[in-house]
Amino acid sequence: MTTGSKTLLQLQNHDEFLYRHIGSKEADIQAMLTTSGAESLEDLVQQIVPDSIRLKEELALAEGVPESVALNELHAMARQNIICKNYIGMGYHDTKVPNVILRNVLENPGWYTAYTPYQPEIAQGRLEALLNFQQMIIDLTGMEMANASLLDEATAAAEAMAMAKRSVRKNKSQLFFVDENVLPQTLDVVKTRAEFFGFDVVSAPLAELHQHDVFGALFQYPGLNGEVPDLGPFIQQLHDRDAIAIVAADLLSLTLLKSPGEMGADIVLGNAQRFGVPMGFGGPHAAFFATLDKYKRSIPGRIIGVSIDSRGNRALRMALQTREQHIRREKANSNICTAQVLLANMAVFYGIYHGPDGIKDIAARIHRLTTLLANKLRTSGLTVLNQSSFDTLTVQMDATFEAAVERAKAAQINFRVNPDNQQIGISLHEKTTAEDVKEIVTVLTNDQNDWDIYQSDQSVTANLIPESMIRTSLFMTHPVFNSHHSETEMMRYLRLLEGKDLALNQAMISLGSCTMKLNAAAEMMPVSWPEFADIHPFAPAEQTRGYLAMITSLEDMLKAITGFDAVSIQPNSGAQGEYTGLLAIQKYHQSRGDFHRNICLIPSSAHGTNPASAQMAGLKVVVVKCDENGNVDRADLDQKVDQLKDQISCLMMTYPSTHGVYEDGVKEICELIHSVGAQVYMDGANLNAQVGLTRPADIGADVSHMNLHKTFAIPHGGGGPGMGPIGVRTHLAPFLPGHSVNPVHNVGIHGGAVSAAPYGSASILPISWMYIRMLGKQGLKVSTQMALLNANYLKDRLKEHYPILYTGRNDRVAHECIVDLRPLKNETGITEVDIAKRLMDYGFHAPTMSFPVAGTFMIEPTESESKKEIDRFADAMIAIKKEINQVKNGVWTLTDNPLVNAPHSQADLMDQNWSHSYSREQAAFPSTHSKVFKFWPSVNRIDDVYGDRNLICTCPPVSDYEEA
Repeated sequence: MTTGSKTLLQLQNHDEFLYRHIGSKEADIQAMLTTSGAESLEDLVQQIVPDSIRLKEELALAEGVPESVALNELHAMARQNIICKNYIGMGYHDTKVPNVILRNVLENPGWYTAYTPYQPEIAQGRLEALLNFQQMIIDLTGMEMANASLLDEATAAAEAMAMAKRSVRKNKSQLFFVDENVLPQTLDVVKTRAEFFGFDVVSAPLAELHQHDVFGALFQYPGLNGEVPDLGPFIQQLHDRDAIAIVAADLLSLTLLKSPGEMGADIVLGNAQRFGVPMGFGGPHAAFFATLDKYKRSIPGRIIGVSIDSRGNRALRMALQTREQHIRREKANSNICTAQVLLANMAVFYGIYHGPDGIKDIAARIHRLTTLLANKLRTSGLTVLNQSSFDTLTVQMDATFEAAVERAKAAQINFRVNPDNQQIGISLHEKTTAEDVKEIVTVLTNDQNDWDIYQSDQSVTANLIPESMIRTSLFMTHPVFNSHHSETEMMRYLRLLEGKDLALNQAMISLGSCTMKLNAAAEMMPVSWPEFADIHPFAPAEQTRGYLAMITSLEDMLKAITGFDAVSIQPNSGAQGEYTGLLAIQKYHQSRGDFHRNICLIPSSAHGTNPASAQMAGLKVVVVKCDENGNVDRADLDQKVDQLKDQISCLMMTYPSTHGVYEDGVKEICELIHSVGAQVYMDGANLNAQVGLTRPADIGADVSHMNLHKTFAIPHGGGGPGMGPIGVRTHLAPFLPGHSVNPVHNVGIHGGAVSAAPYGSASILPISWMYIRMLGKQGLKVSTQMALLNANYLKDRLKEHYPILYTGRNDRVAHECIVDLRPLKNETGITEVDIAKRLMDYGFHAPTMSFPVAGTFMIEPTESESKKEIDRFADAMIAIKKEINQVKNGVWTLTDNPLVNAPHSQADLMDQNWSHSYSREQAAFPSTHSKVFKFWPSVNRIDDVYGDRNLICTCPPVSDYEEA
């Protein structure tokens, strides 16, 4: 059983990470190989992967190292970062992460290993937390609807711009206005997005808004310079011209400032980072997005809504456009298919823990210190330009500018500096103390003050917030925000919610294409290190050498794994990676004068984000058929290439295919596309089946995104965070995204930013670095081989009971298989939904349902699952097939059987009027495992239709709590 230079047994030395990462051990691996009819892992791979694309040599990576060695190496890099006092602001602020949230959420696999709540009955905890998040955002912004978070503030602003254009049908303008005090990274991303939408963008002072005929405008509140503008008159100007008013707001400031909703805003967005989420060199952080009820059908991203279950009880689910990309595809409002759930949860738990009074106290203290600082700077002879402020001041330094900047550097203090006009910006935050204010004054004035800082702090009575802009409306009045302020109560509330969710710490989650593999503790630990967590994304380069060393190392690893010449880490989701790669392709064509290349060929089996991303990049989608085996239909492709060759920009394809099969002719397909001057975009969703065996660049791809939250072990976090870096060939490298504030180290020509931070969600990159470093070149290859073995073993266990829809060479699948449930539905009326819900009674999350083919399950066990767990899942599926046969044979009716009534809750078992034709034991304890360890769905089957017809996206009324 050789895998190269070592045997699997030697590779699985107990001290090696591979031994812990792979679920099965030697005897079980041999048993699975026997079942699947292969002599060794290498023999199995030879049967599955076309020889024409196999790697002929090892990856250019080091051997794997034990956890302790990798952690020491990474810590050595982390220590190169210098943690300074950051007053840079610009949307990123130092904050205190409550330890009860740090330990029980961020560092708890019960929260970070869960998947997107597509099966809501076993995700009620996360859904409740996200509903709370929506309520908190609605309250603070003064709006009527909010979604469950977006990727970051800048991309949320770009989404808002697109939504604004969709929402003003009568307004024919193509011009979008951006207030000059909008954060520069936001303007950068907005300009990138606008270019391929055909919009023009003008950035100018608010006072010039009336000079422009626009379809929408973006304001910053408070502004980059710290001013607190009354936006009401400007919003009215827009409404008078049928234009949309968008406000990018500081969430913490809204506890003291009049809400944007009270000023008439149509859309309010921003970053929830300062609600207890570390800066982390730029992310991940939860963006918020709120709007008016009349625009609810246009909101990008996910919305959590209230529905009822089959017993009539309140239950939560994702509502409206949950997966619109798979329904509307290139007509989708957005390509967003994820959120920042883990970080949104952290932010709302911060709000719950502190409560409205606590958050307002934090904001008031920051403002008081800001007022104190302004007073002291003015009495020291400096010019503070602000007429108003919440937490940010702009100071005109003139001749003293350079000396002050040097003193700040010596004191390890970061300000926002502008050499062009010799101004210094200062943004205070939750960690700022009165002593810090005294230090700032000393650094800026070079005057050793002997004033009593604490007495001065207490004596501040002046207010930099204009009286007309002071908030008078209440917020966060719901009981959930006023009930959990002790650590004991908070800990128990978090545990209550966690107990309603199924995560990887309880059972295998076999979602095809989503790769729910182990997120090892050693990979996760560095995320909490202060050297990574407490770094501002715009800190000077000399303070971030550790981050740059780690990022450069990770880029080199990814280049070696994929074969590409350059990598961009900036895209902070897989869909963002798709969009970024397509932009690079389009800019490449344009650089050659090929402006007519505007068609993107996409197989009909593609992920829905593919066509949605293509339309965002200004491309027209032409669908290519798939044949009966799930492969690209070569005749149809040949015909369309021949017809459209001069107009084709690119082909987007997934490899192995979305159907879970290695297509033999993939190289020839790439050569065909290249022969007409077009490019090949390879969707990296199934990269997990390539690593160490083949490489997308060698196959013929010009660009590919890499889902670090799939292949490279970043956890899904209940629906986010994610990362979608792209790899490109040399000719596309000049068109990678840059950044207007903090230049990206490997980008020469500014390609236009696609995310708010230069390196996306940088603080989770150590997870993938650790994964690759610990596995090394041999371990990565074995992981892929084991993913293939586990999938084929599971396929072989199920094939006698369920039809396998697609197989490739030698009747093999890749790392996932598709089980066809349509014949059962035709024979018995039992649907794929019934089977998915019944799996919950067995203690499992359902596989990916009805994608890429309606009425099917796409199952991916991953390399991390043991034979024991795979057998448990197979046994459950086989037992369910026997239950279906009971319906088929008339033992149970179609309207009364354990499947159509699944999942079964504790309320069912306590029901005194049990009238079903099957027993309570059959309902709730169908397997031996369920009798030993029972995971209870907290609600019964949820009524999706009711939830969409009666859309409620806020917390339940207080009366519900009073009744309870």
